Amino acid sequence: MQIQNTFSIINTTKGRLPSLPFVVYKNKILGKQYDLSLVFIDEKKMHTLNKHYRNIDSSTDILSFSLDKNSGEIFICQKIAHKKAKDFEMTYEKFIPFLFIHGLVHLLGYDHGNKMELVEKKYRRFFLPRKIEQK
Repeated sequence: MQIQNTFSIINTTKGRLPSLPFVVYKNKILGKQYDLSLVFIDEKKMHTLNKHYRNIDSSTDILSFSLDKNSGEIFICQKIAHKKAKDFEMTYEKFIPFLFIHGLVHLLGYDHGNKMELVEKKYRRFFLPRKIEQK
């Protein structure tokens, strides 16, 4: 039986998507059998999702939703990611892979905390330049 690589990227914004090997990150962290949708959305849609699913009345840069053991969705708001990149002293282009790794680790089942940070650091060391990994 052949393993199907199930990964989709949807851009609902007018912005240009970063050119990154998203599928390589996904396969390394979640595995080839994991079914993942990555959706780039605007601030209004992100606000709606955050309010509905987390009861937080604001937008955020990323949301991850596990649908079941082998599938999930990640939503990224490019506009907020541009703003947050500055908080991390990164360019947007360097922040998106950092952020995507964060979302993937959430889908592994980790919540914010020391254990999650250690797992993220492991993957940032593997994928990202040294300077980014140390943030």
